[in-house]
Amino acid sequence: MITIFCATNRADSNTELIAKNYQKLVEDQGSKATVYSFEDLPKDFALAENYGASPESFSQVLKELIEPVDRFVFVIPEYNGSYPGITKVFLDTIKPSTWKGKKAALVGVAAGRAGNLRGMDHLTAVLNYLKMEVYSQKIPLSSVNQHLNESGIISSNEYNEMLSEQIKEFLKF
Repeated sequence: MITIFCATNRADSNTELIAKNYQKLVEDQGSKATVYSFEDLPKDFALAENYGASPESFSQVLKELIEPVDRFVFVIPEYNGSYPGITKVFLDTIKPSTWKGKKAALVGVAAGRAGNLRGMDHLTAVLNYLKMEVYSQKIPLSSVNQHLNESGIISSNEYNEMLSEQIKEFLKF
């Protein structure tokens, strides 16, 4: 199973649409995937009194979508030339040993032309520090709002092909 993180807590984001499209592409290749949006994080998940102590609702996320899973996809929008702060807070709240030896793939999402390349580099450094293996084929999706139809489905054959290829290779990684 793969957990796909919609790495923003903004409501109705293009990032969430891309994450849901990604989930369908994973399932089309015969694997199981779950999307977890940071919009669903408990409001107090990062404010526990002790490091690693979390509200029960967040502990449930850990038990179901993180601890038993060995592959993750971070769909990360560009915020201020990097990735969202909620993503860093999310990673900082979880014991580093939880991530050790697991694998990650990255998809950058941006309304601009760079597809969050810099944010993917920044997140790669953090994930490597946590001893995660980051798959080298990172996908920058630029001008993303121009490549989603009115139903929120990726209309670009090029984007669908790039994502499908990443999934195929990431499943072997």
